[in-house]
Amino acid sequence: MQGFWEHVPSGASSSISGGRSAGAKSIRPPQGSNLESPACGVSRCSGAPAFHDEMNTLLTRPVLRTTASLCTHPVLRPAYRGRPSSLLRSLALAREPGPFQQRSGWILRHQSNGAHDGRHPPSVTSGGLGTAETKWTSRTLLERIEPYLALSRVRAPIGTALLFLPCGSSIALAASSAAASPQLLLYQTFLFGVGAFVMRGAGCTINDLWDRSIDRKVSRTQLRPLASGAISPTHAIAWLGFQLSIGLAVLLQLNMYSILLGASSLSLVIIYPLMKRITYWPQLVLGLAFNWGALLGSSAILGQTDWKVSIPLYLGHICWTIVYDTIYAQQDKKSDILAGVKSTALLFGPRPVPILTGFSTSFVGFTALSGFMNGCGVPFYCLAVIAPAIHLSHLLRTLNPDSPFACHNSFTASAITGSLVWLGCLVDYCLRVLLI
Repeated sequence: MQGFWEHVPSGASSSISGGRSAGAKSIRPPQGSNLESPACGVSRCSGAPAFHDEMNTLLTRPVLRTTASLCTHPVLRPAYRGRPSSLLRSLALAREPGPFQQRSGWILRHQSNGAHDGRHPPSVTSGGLGTAETKWTSRTLLERIEPYLALSRVRAPIGTALLFLPCGSSIALAASSAAASPQLLLYQTFLFGVGAFVMRGAGCTINDLWDRSIDRKVSRTQLRPLASGAISPTHAIAWLGFQLSIGLAVLLQLNMYSILLGASSLSLVIIYPLMKRITYWPQLVLGLAFNWGALLGSSAILGQTDWKVSIPLYLGHICWTIVYDTIYAQQDKKSDILAGVKSTALLFGPRPVPILTGFSTSFVGFTALSGFMNGCGVPFYCLAVIAPAIHLSHLLRTLNPDSPFACHNSFTASAITGSLVWLGCLVDYCLRVLLI
């Protein structure tokens, strides 16, 4: 709306300021303007003194000095003809753009052809109306790429966090055992953070390409860009290629062993969406793909994977993934049955908590074993073992599998569990390397 304010007629502006300094009780339009024409909403209400007083008060405010422009504008004029309340409402809305205006980012671009004399606002050329070209652009650059950002779930960072946390824990454990420098730790953490963000988006794109026909049958996913038709499969594949290119650029910053190990995980990412059509354990395949960073983080620091530490960490995080993704899948149980989709949420039945408790216990046990094999101290067990156990216990005790809203909240809270493990690994690194 800012571009609109830049075209206040110079004559109307001087009339307004002149009327204010003289203390006039009515609006005096500039000579030659059409403010007194019957088409203007203000003149048709000349028999209402209260309205004119209120209009004069409004016009003294700098942000609302475009009343004359609103009245004479050939597009806006019919909407306010003889309707003072509508005009006042529009002035109030123009002062503070609403949420739709802020989000949609409408832009008014003026391209004058030299015929604008400075007294009248430029008119829209649609249908041959007016003498100045005014181009309305409703879609900004952000709006053009917004469907692609939605395809990559940019506005739902929980997935990126869940993908990064096993990487961060593995990097910290390897840095602790190798007494790596803080600079190396921070550099690798940054690389894996960028990689997690990009590859999570690529994984979501692959998932939606496979599942676009299924997503149309599930109420929660039927508005996704591919399912709704906002993006064509061809454009989605091009977007996937762009994301994979960035992911490859990040991967090439690692050593050759890590490059080969990281590239080998792509097959799991591709086949995961197919598993929900074949088996009731797609969450297991997701765990294999999503926690590959538990193996990769170690090799990025050490040059090769420390299997005695990384394997328990990897297995534990797979169990953790089964827990949180089963909770997530509880939201779609009814729709999945209708769509013919399988999941552990359906396999575990209406009472999944006992089974999820078993996987949570395995996660805690494998994490403790990984710390033991790495020679971690007591602070690690307090933060990375005991604290996650307490949090998971509370999460499962309060879980309501029949409430999609409650399941979504429990799913997002699962990131706290992985964050506690990462924090325990970082504290162990600080105590063993930086404080010695």
